[in-house]
Amino acid sequence: MPIIMSQRVLIVEDEPNARMGLAELVSGWGYATEVAEDGVEALERIQDWHPTILVSDLKMPRMDGLTLLSRLAKLQDKLAVIMLTAQGSIESAVESMKMGAFDYIQKPIDPIRLKRLLASAGSQQQAEREIESVRRKVQETGVLGSLVGKSAPMQSIFRLIERIAPNNVSVLITGESGTGKEVVARTLHELSGRSSKPFIAVNCAAIPETLIESEIFGHERGAFTGAVERRAGCFELAEEGTLLLDEIGEMPIATQAKLLRVLEDRTLRRLGSKVETQINVRVLAATNKDPATAIADGHLRNDLFYRLNVFNIDMPPLRGHREDIPLIADFMVRTMNERHGCQVSGIEPDLLREFESYDWPGNVRELRNVLERAVVLCGSGVLSHQHLPPGFGVAQASPVVDSDQVQMPVGTTVDEAEKRLILRTLESTGNNKTRAAEILGISLKTLHNKLKEYGSSTESSD
Repeated sequence: MPIIMSQRVLIVEDEPNARMGLAELVSGWGYATEVAEDGVEALERIQDWHPTILVSDLKMPRMDGLTLLSRLAKLQDKLAVIMLTAQGSIESAVESMKMGAFDYIQKPIDPIRLKRLLASAGSQQQAEREIESVRRKVQETGVLGSLVGKSAPMQSIFRLIERIAPNNVSVLITGESGTGKEVVARTLHELSGRSSKPFIAVNCAAIPETLIESEIFGHERGAFTGAVERRAGCFELAEEGTLLLDEIGEMPIATQAKLLRVLEDRTLRRLGSKVETQINVRVLAATNKDPATAIADGHLRNDLFYRLNVFNIDMPPLRGHREDIPLIADFMVRTMNERHGCQVSGIEPDLLREFESYDWPGNVRELRNVLERAVVLCGSGVLSHQHLPPGFGVAQASPVVDSDQVQMPVGTTVDEAEKRLILRTLESTGNNKTRAAEILGISLKTLHNKLKEYGSSTESSD
């Protein structure tokens, strides 16, 4: 990344030799630099000199880094803050990011990583200036990237995205299948200083357990049978950009331990390699499971959850903000007109009311699928009931029909109840496992594992 020559970097470090050494290093890269020996002096220098980037130690006398950070929040000066932390202080560093720090770097300082962070911090400030115009557009249109909504839940999510997108902070995105978790991740990327770099999404539930480490961390030639050449993993492919780890609870526990080390040390080692590689990647994670349940069940490491969940964005189901359905539908229709060369002008009011009363078990993804089919069938004019899939809403409109019930007598075990529900849902979808998994709120991998447990020979379409 190029250095923006107008940037000013204030070094805050209580150890004189480290302070002057850092100032000399940073000024050698073309930045204007000043120094302060603690948080109290730093506040004075900020008022006089107005730096754009602050590099501060966490542990200092009189006023430490976290206290300084909390004081900075009250100032008008918008600073990108990089925290310096010693080994064993990762929790404090993560806490600093929750308070608004851009990122942290461990001591002893790696000059290459520091140079990258300074460049990224400069890009962050440009992203924050752009977000001001984005914020005005959101208030007028209810649209943020590909996210749509004027309801209170969606506006709250938009405000959180606007706040954390420019930072390097990790985010855990939760919510039912089909609520738009990957869209949130892409929006965070597009509103960050990393937007010109790669966005890589990997579904942990879709990768065989024997290949997931190779997929994420990469491998050297000969690392295992079939490794005929060196291969970069997702982290390296996302260098300087953003990596989304979807369905993080489906990642094997052993791989989670390696992932945690990569997140904390910012280095990785390909399978079969003895060399560690520095990485500069923002990591986002998503899951449709309740994290607390996943931790209790042993599917998610508590320490990894803590590291990923610096901020949490919990996407509401579509039935939780029905008032947004007309706005979302209109946005989707316009998007699909462009994609398919159609000229659909709108949706019949009666059909919109039906959309608002429907529960949408597949959430926004289901609405998108229904509308895409309808737009293509209609071609031009107004969408009506005749363009909907056969049987749309029938199961919901007739909940008393026995074929749509799963009846269990008192005394049925939880395992047996789960089995009956899964098999009945699979039957109701015409043995479509992907659709059944969406309705049940579980991953496709989990559904396959459950059916294997039951010894089901059901053939289905994925």
